Amino acid sequence: MSYIQKGTAEFKNANIALFAGGFDTFAILYCTQPIMPDLSKEFNISPTVASLSLSVTTITLAFSLLLFGSLSEVWGRKIVMSFSLVSASLLVLLTAFVPGFHYLLLFRVLQGFVLAGLPAIAMAYIGEEIEPKSLGMAMGLYISGNSIGGMSGRIIIGAITDLFSWRAALGSIGAIGLAASILFWFKLPESKHFTPRKMEVNKLLKSMVNHLKNPRLLCLYAIGFLIMGSFVSLYNFIGYQLIAPPYLLSPTLVSFVFVIYIIGTFSSTWMGRLADRYGQSKVLWAVILVMVIGAIITLRINLIIKIIGIALFTFGFFGSHSIASSWIGRLATHDKSQASALYLFFYYVGSSIGGTSGGTFWSSYGWAGVIGMISCFLIAAILFSLRVSSITKAIKAGQ
Repeated sequence: MSYIQKGTAEFKNANIALFAGGFDTFAILYCTQPIMPDLSKEFNISPTVASLSLSVTTITLAFSLLLFGSLSEVWGRKIVMSFSLVSASLLVLLTAFVPGFHYLLLFRVLQGFVLAGLPAIAMAYIGEEIEPKSLGMAMGLYISGNSIGGMSGRIIIGAITDLFSWRAALGSIGAIGLAASILFWFKLPESKHFTPRKMEVNKLLKSMVNHLKNPRLLCLYAIGFLIMGSFVSLYNFIGYQLIAPPYLLSPTLVSFVFVIYIIGTFSSTWMGRLADRYGQSKVLWAVILVMVIGAIITLRINLIIKIIGIALFTFGFFGSHSIASSWIGRLATHDKSQASALYLFFYYVGSSIGGTSGGTFWSSYGWAGVIGMISCFLIAAILFSLRVSSITKAIKAGQ
C-alpha cells in the first residue's frame, strides 16, 4: 500500500486531524499553568504546591504513554487516539466543579492518564503512514498544533479567568476540546500500514530494553527530558514574576505572554525542514543553544527584552523537540510506537521534575535561580546532542 503523499487530500486531512488532536491535547495538558497564581490564592497554597496541578498530570501521562502505545498495537491507532481526546475533554469539564485542591489534583491525574493516547501514538502513526520524504514536515505540523493548542489554551484560560473565574475557564477548554475531538475523528485517514497484534508483555519489555541499549536513542531520550524540564519550569513561574512588582500585570496580560507560542508553529515546521535537508545532527545542538541564549536574556528587568528572551527560548524549544522526535522514528528500526513512547516518557518525566524543581529554585533564589537551573539542564542537553552527532559520524565512517 502506498504512503500518504504530500499534496493529496489524505495528506491534508491527516495534518488537519493531527493538528486538531495536538491542539486539544496541549490545551488540556497545560490548562492549569496560567491559573497557578489564582490556585495559590484561592486554596492558600505555595507556588511549588500549585505547580503540582501540572506536574501530577505530566508524570501520570509519562507512565501511561507506555501503556497506550501498546494498546494501540492491539486495538488500532485511530480508535485509541479518539478515546483519549474525548475522555480528557469530559474530565476537564468535571474539573471546573471540584470543591477543593485535592479533588482538582485527582482529576488532573485522571486527565494525565487518558491524555497519553494521542502523543503516544501520533508520532508512530506519522512514521507509518506519511511518505518518508515528508516526515519532517508532517511532524512539524503536528507539533505546530501542540504549540498553538498550548498558546490558545493559556490565553483563553487567562482571559476568561480575568472576566469570570478559573472554573469557567476550565469549562470552556473542555467544550473546545470536545469540538476538536469530533474534527479529529472525521478527518484522520484510517491506517494502511498498521497490522493489529496481540499484546505480549515480555516482548514489549524486551523491545523497550533494546531501545534503551541504543546509545543514540538514549541520548535523544535524555535531551527530551532536559529540554521539556527547562521549558515547563520557565513557563510555570514566569507568571508569578509578572504579577509581582515591578510589572504588576493582570492575569489577562500575563496570558498574552503565551502568544509567543505562535513562534513554535513556525520553528517546529522550519526546523523540521532544515533537519530533512541538512541532517538532524547538524541542526539540533544549535537550536538548543538558542534556548540557552533566550533563557539568559530573560534575566533582564526590562519587560520588552524579557519577552524577546522568552521568544528565543520558545523558538529553540519547539525546533529542538521537532528534530529530536522525528529523529526517533528514523533511528528505531522496529517497534516504533514503543520507541516514540519512551521518548515521550522521558520528555514528560522531565516536565514533572523540572516544573516542580523550578518552584524550589524560585522560592529560594527568585527568577535567577530558575534560569540557573534551566541553563544547567540545557548545557547538558547540548552535550548529549553532540554525543549523538559523534556516534552518527562514527557509524557512517564505518559503513
